[in-house]
Amino acid sequence: MLTSTYTLVALSVEQARARIEVQALLERWRPCAWWGEPPAMRQYQQACDALRQVCEACHWRKLDKFVLPALRRCGEDAARLVAALDGLSRQALDARQAAQAAAVDGDPGCLAALERCCQLLLERLEREERELLPMTRTMIPGEAWFAIANQMLAHDAHQSESRGETRGDGRGADIGAMRALPPSELSPRQKRALPLVN
Repeated sequence: MLTSTYTLVALSVEQARARIEVQALLERWRPCAWWGEPPAMRQYQQACDALRQVCEACHWRKLDKFVLPALRRCGEDAARLVAALDGLSRQALDARQAAQAAAVDGDPGCLAALERCCQLLLERLEREERELLPMTRTMIPGEAWFAIANQMLAHDAHQSESRGETRGDGRGADIGAMRALPPSELSPRQKRALPLVN
């Protein structure tokens, strides 16, 4: 139970971050935010670059990578909801591609397509929060939550190592190596350096 609770809290934080990023992009580039002279072609491309980054961040969330695969195995109700969410993602991708095509031509329709893409992403995030996360709590079994939590920890560790985030005292570089050792080969002090998973 603790494992699922902690994991859902981490996913909720990720959801909030994604929502803030999408809303900020929408407020910056929605068509009604521009008065007088329309954006230049270079600005359309900047908008599409920002949209691509937001879409990729939404696509590579831990929810998509680790939770949805487990939920797809939990019966027809879960499969229907996941299919509906996938449909929203496909529509958002179509809108993003339309925005990119319009940007190449300097077409102001770029911003309308960007707005539609953001609205679809927000709709998906809202349905995830309202329907998906409560469903995961009841339908995904405890042992699956433990596996998901371990996958998320490994993912975070890999990202930290990829960014070169090591401690100044040199111990940060050792933590990744310690994770690969069996507990019997770790000293009590080293064991305390590892994250705890309930």
